[in-house]
Amino acid sequence: MKVYRSEGAGFCFGVRRAIDLAFKVAGKYKGGVYTLGPLIHNPQVIEKLVETGVKPVDDLRGLAGKDVKAVIVRTHGITQQTMRKLIERQYEIIDATCPYVKKAQHYAKLLKEKGYQVLILGDSEHPEVKGLLSYAGRGAVCVKGSDDLPALKGKVGIVVQTTMTIGALKELVATTIENTKELDVYNTICSSTVVRLKETGDLAGKVDVMVIVGGRNSANTSQLAAHCRSLGVPTHHIETATELKQSWFSDATKAGISAGASTPDWLIDDVEKSIKALRRTRA
Repeated sequence: MKVYRSEGAGFCFGVRRAIDLAFKVAGKYKGGVYTLGPLIHNPQVIEKLVETGVKPVDDLRGLAGKDVKAVIVRTHGITQQTMRKLIERQYEIIDATCPYVKKAQHYAKLLKEKGYQVLILGDSEHPEVKGLLSYAGRGAVCVKGSDDLPALKGKVGIVVQTTMTIGALKELVATTIENTKELDVYNTICSSTVVRLKETGDLAGKVDVMVIVGGRNSANTSQLAAHCRSLGVPTHHIETATELKQSWFSDATKAGISAGASTPDWLIDDVEKSIKALRRTRA
């Protein structure tokens, strides 16, 4: 069996930047460094960061009573209100927000200031979207698709969670334009997300089984797995190589591997080696 790996699998620019910042700060302070929520959505990477002294806390209350040397803002960003409180408390702030998320925050705020009713296309429970809603202001609404549309005003603006698909955005725009007089759309989908999804789909069309590597709490990783399944390809979403099962490859001659934007190369390498080892064992 041949094993193929998607070219763009693994860390995107924003995640790599955040990880580099975190390890640099960890080396500087040797402890006392915290992130509000996990820096990225990959449990194995978070474990390594904790080992170096970078610890996640759920919210500002988690910093109470601690000797805080620095606070790192996660790649998904935080709310405006939380950022103000960090500044008020005079913490040293390391802003590791992904530049694409920063751009989405900027456009959400801009639409609010121009008097638009702001729609955020995304998952309301995702930390990135919670941050975007804070910039979009009172009256902003998160929708997962056109079916969730609220009553619309005369001026509507759309901003998108960076890991959503172009298809979802097109559908929302088509429905929204029929129900409002003025529509302003900012396509804030990360270009890396678009390319990764296409590469993964192309690979899935050429193999018998797909393995998607990455955190189960990662939106873009789950999206890759869902896309492959929608193409009718047997697909398995795993976090580490220990989850692999030989039975997945019993009838396969070609296997494909892809991974989310927060998945490190060492995890992908391990999965690739393990798949090849499973086949040798079977032979």
